[in-house]
Amino acid sequence: MAKTEMIRARVAPELKYRAEEVFLQLGVSPAEAIRLFYTQVTLHKGLPFDMKIPNTETLQAMQETRTGAGITEYTNLEALKARYG
Repeated sequence: MAKTEMIRARVAPELKYRAEEVFLQLGVSPAEAIRLFYTQVTLHKGLPFDMKIPNTETLQAMQETRTGAGITEYTNLEALKARYG
């Protein structure tokens, strides 16, 4: 099949860098990774992974993680074990 169509997308530089590090470890180029993704979308007739809208509890946990609210830090493993056994 001739490769004549072009795809352009803007992504955050850090996301691009991190993804391309993974591609390098896998031995695929970014273009090959995009082709693989499109192939999987075609085969699955949808996204090749689950996408779900998070429930209220998950949304709250995500927000707490972003703000640092409710996060408990432990100085060592023993302290964590003492708390949770």
